[in-house]
Amino acid sequence: MQIAVIGGGLAGLTSAIAMANQGLSVTLIEKKSYPLHKVCGEYVSNEVLPYLRSIGADPALLQPASISRFRLTSPKGVVLESPLDLGGFGVSRYTFDQFLYQVALSKGVQVRLQTAVQDVQFAGNQFLLKLSDGDTLTAEVALGAFGKRSTLDRQLNRSFFSKRSPYLGVKYHLRLDMPTDLIALHNFQDGYAGISAIEDGRYCFCYLTTRENLRRHGAIPAMERAILQQNPHLRRIFSEAEFLYEQPEVINEISFATKTCVENHLLLCGDAAGMITPLCGNGMAMAIHAGKLAAEQVVHYFQSGRNRQALEAGYTLAWKKQFEQRLRVGRAVQRLFGHPLLSEAAVGTLRHLPAAVRLIMRQTHGQPF
Repeated sequence: MQIAVIGGGLAGLTSAIAMANQGLSVTLIEKKSYPLHKVCGEYVSNEVLPYLRSIGADPALLQPASISRFRLTSPKGVVLESPLDLGGFGVSRYTFDQFLYQVALSKGVQVRLQTAVQDVQFAGNQFLLKLSDGDTLTAEVALGAFGKRSTLDRQLNRSFFSKRSPYLGVKYHLRLDMPTDLIALHNFQDGYAGISAIEDGRYCFCYLTTRENLRRHGAIPAMERAILQQNPHLRRIFSEAEFLYEQPEVINEISFATKTCVENHLLLCGDAAGMITPLCGNGMAMAIHAGKLAAEQVVHYFQSGRNRQALEAGYTLAWKKQFEQRLRVGRAVQRLFGHPLLSEAAVGTLRHLPAAVRLIMRQTHGQPF
């Protein structure tokens, strides 16, 4: 086997499709089955559209929501609004990942579902993957697209894994009387929530908060009543929306720490290489772009006959050029929000500085690719 892709999220699926389009043999290993829900804001910047169309995965087929306006509120409800220069689209991961999975199959990608990669070793210039079903695979090149936090991170002894993160994420789908062209971010004490339209007249409502908030109130509904609903815009959502899940999707230990994009010769992409704060609303586009960068470097590796050192150096350079500054700005922006006093001051000031708002947006988003 030429290439193994570990993880079937956006970065894994799009990179697998792109490499298969170039005639390479690709096996993708995903621990779950499609379709599946994931904790995710489900907003995608339009910067990805040229690339998705070029690999035969045009999301227009999914009839996503078209989003062109941005709203930000402080914990007390002060509002900042801005147009989105590039705009974006809203589509659920349940629908989008399933669509990309079907595209991958049609391109000849071999997909192994409900199979976890338990161990990866590199020796003799190839990878040996030990799978949860007892099988083993060998590959000349391996991509790690296994998400925010994985047992493979522990096995690779990645520095961020040993540091506890205070953050958890919660996601619902709901129905609500709200403009479909608007993405709104609402601040509250020690967190913020995003809401935007997806397909089929539904909305994704997703928020980031701290484990301490949850511990203090004992359960998610109690925390939502005591903390989130202090923001009047969030109070309206909870009082008027029709929630479509019996229980929300929840993920713990979300880390925004600096990560590396190559570990033990694995090319890491998507959240495995670094995660931008959800406040910046661009994680899905970054995952797709990282998948593109990895695929391009791997294709060049096989077509040019260059060595592994050049492959890893080329990918590292391309990844840092594209994402390092965006992640840094995202971490800086996050410090302004979540804290009640800072949030009020930031929104109150920025609402009178539209040029500054658009500059921040440009620094956390890319250009069409």
